[in-house]
Amino acid sequence: MALLRFAPSPTGQLHLGGLRMALYNHLYAKKVGGKWMLRVEDTDATRFVPDSVDGIRKALEWAGLEYDYGPGKGGPHAPYFQSERLDLYRSYGKKLLDSGHAYRCFCSVDKMAEIRERLARSGSNKTYDKTCLHLTEEEVARKIRAGEKSVVRLNDSNLPVRPPPFDLVFGRIKDAHASLSTDPILLKTDLFPTYHLASVVDDHEMGITHVLRGEEWLLSYPLHLDLYACLNLKPPHFAHIPILLNPDGTKMSKRKGDVQVIDYIRGGWEPQAVLNWLALAGWGAKHEVPPPSDISDPTVYHSRHGKLSQHAPDSTTLMTLPEMIKEFELEALTHRSSSLDPNKLEYLNKHYLMRVWSTPDGLQSLAERAHSEVKAAFPTSSHTSIEDIKNVILALQGRITNLHDIVRHGSFLFEEINLDSEQSRELLKRIKPAHRAQTLKAVIQAANSISEEDWDNIDFLALIQKEREGIDVPYKTFMTVLRHALCGQKVEEFSPLMLMFFNF
Repeated sequence: MALLRFAPSPTGQLHLGGLRMALYNHLYAKKVGGKWMLRVEDTDATRFVPDSVDGIRKALEWAGLEYDYGPGKGGPHAPYFQSERLDLYRSYGKKLLDSGHAYRCFCSVDKMAEIRERLARSGSNKTYDKTCLHLTEEEVARKIRAGEKSVVRLNDSNLPVRPPPFDLVFGRIKDAHASLSTDPILLKTDLFPTYHLASVVDDHEMGITHVLRGEEWLLSYPLHLDLYACLNLKPPHFAHIPILLNPDGTKMSKRKGDVQVIDYIRGGWEPQAVLNWLALAGWGAKHEVPPPSDISDPTVYHSRHGKLSQHAPDSTTLMTLPEMIKEFELEALTHRSSSLDPNKLEYLNKHYLMRVWSTPDGLQSLAERAHSEVKAAFPTSSHTSIEDIKNVILALQGRITNLHDIVRHGSFLFEEINLDSEQSRELLKRIKPAHRAQTLKAVIQAANSISEEDWDNIDFLALIQKEREGIDVPYKTFMTVLRHALCGQKVEEFSPLMLMFFNF
């Protein structure tokens, strides 16, 4: 069975890139009949932010992405916090030391700075001169007894032969060791592991079969394969996902713009629409990925062994989570970073809401969700019942992009209209008094002629058009007068259906 992991660091609120990664893990796991876990990579105490884990879990719950194992759920792979697995990493570090694939380094921070500066002056691209690799066992033992601090480094001059890297998104990739630091650190002076060692150990110990992670780890991929080879372990399948960018093409940052999931929760966006938006950002390429050597592995999903079985969806296709699972293919992900277009989220959210309110149950659900916000915004209004809100949703329709728009654009439907406001007076500046009088008289007479029994079934659009044709008032003037009388403000997508709210 396929087993995947979403492994965020608790350094703040979950951001959009993290939610997308969790989504892709969910989609792939369910696609192949597998499971996925939440694993917390909390070994960097300097970056730890209290309550981050709760925030991550709440964001996943809001999005409807339920992990199978992890914090709050338990499972056969516990503990799910790396800070609770330190003895495990140290035991693997000892294995590497004993086999000669790693060594202790006692160089201080100042000594390392001197070494790097000297290497740079000499034109070398190395970051360490391997000074401590040549220490004898007796010298190492003496330094340890003296209490000197040390790190454990990988010995990159003693690596086993292994197969070249293969990625489920990018296919065969270059074995680019030159881009790595010389003899990377595996265990720090505080005996906490670096990401390189901890991720390899945990993925093996937990039985992870597929690792879906950000493209930024592609350069470290050869190093991780080296660690698997040094430990004589079979690596999982890897898929490196191109990152998300801001609309201006810059890299997303927690310190720049609305990139945190909590911003979208507070902003009134529908979780299904946000998932839809994130899933389709970068999903839609049409290219062929050659199969890995172990194509018979039943945990690897192959789309005709590298050829897309169907057209990938475009970036505004409305999809439910089950539909995403059915259609998702790693081979259909683009090989370049993708910008998030907020206009596409608005489009998806609006059309998702339209789909929901098209059914009585869906309309009832939206009204109930908006009820507390409407009551808080208009505490003295007597028109904030669930039924009132349902009618407002139907009247506003095209103006509702997210649920907050009910309050944002529907104030005139919940409270008395202020016809003395500056905005209200501005509407009538270019309207002749005679035209206003003719319009109001015609509409009021027409409205009063409707019986109470017919009020909910009348075709207001046809009624308004008929009355306008019966008087000598230009269409634009007629609609402006009506907009002023009903709303008292400029309404971009004004509808005569709003007449249903008023008694004449």
